[in-house]
Amino acid sequence: MSAEPDTRPVAVIAGAGGLPFAVADSLAKARRSPVIFGIRGFCDGARIAGYRHHWVALGQVGRLVRLLRTERCHDVVFIGSLVRPALSEIRIDFGTLRAVPQIAAALRGGDDHLLRNVAKIFEQHGFRVIGVQDAAPDLVMPLGDLARATPDADARADIDIGLAALRAIGPFDIGQALVVIDGHIVAVEDIEGTDGLLARVARLREQGRIRARPGRGVLVKAPKRQQDLRFDLPTLGPKTIEGAIVAGLRGVAMAAGQAIVAEPQQLVEIADRAGLFVTGVSA
Repeated sequence: MSAEPDTRPVAVIAGAGGLPFAVADSLAKARRSPVIFGIRGFCDGARIAGYRHHWVALGQVGRLVRLLRTERCHDVVFIGSLVRPALSEIRIDFGTLRAVPQIAAALRGGDDHLLRNVAKIFEQHGFRVIGVQDAAPDLVMPLGDLARATPDADARADIDIGLAALRAIGPFDIGQALVVIDGHIVAVEDIEGTDGLLARVARLREQGRIRARPGRGVLVKAPKRQQDLRFDLPTLGPKTIEGAIVAGLRGVAMAAGQAIVAEPQQLVEIADRAGLFVTGVSA
């Protein structure tokens, strides 16, 4: 006999950006009631008003656990961007006191180390931490081309180099993206994120440091090899495509099944107008 579908609400722990709301909408379409727990200082206050929601501050583990149980949420998904806090910036409530050693240890590692340890805290309270691919599979990057343009042989070679380089730097928790032009890695994502990476490539072109003509080169994004795929998956949205256009690139390649596509219709329209390819590749 098949198992009964889980109809309990799903908690969306929401940072900045539009992805938490896209996940909530996807859950609602699948008849899983979303409850958004907006992180103060990050989550969009205007947008959250249209959903069942609560507000929590960074560090309010006790309050969040109580609210999760009150709302009957068993599954929890973390989504949206955050700036890594210092321990002194975390608002510690009574329920957080026991977790302070874990939080302090988590902050001493890279992003993946931090997120894994945050998940452990919630799992110890009996919750199941799931990824976007489980909560909202319709947002996951498919294999193949999204836009009309397709990568040629030179672009495919750049994509292969980019994927190999990301696999090599993955253990160092540096970033999830880089730009390859004519076989050369010209920029790697750092703390500025993908938008900063693309802006840097645009500046390098203006300064004459990149001599290849516009319309060549690929932004390649893939998760780190050791990464817990429940967290911080590479994300592609309209702003990324606009940044790739300004940077003079030929297209964008993302790890299929391991990346998130935000606002895909708008994204494809922008790419098609500029003649950029957008493709999901096996990582």
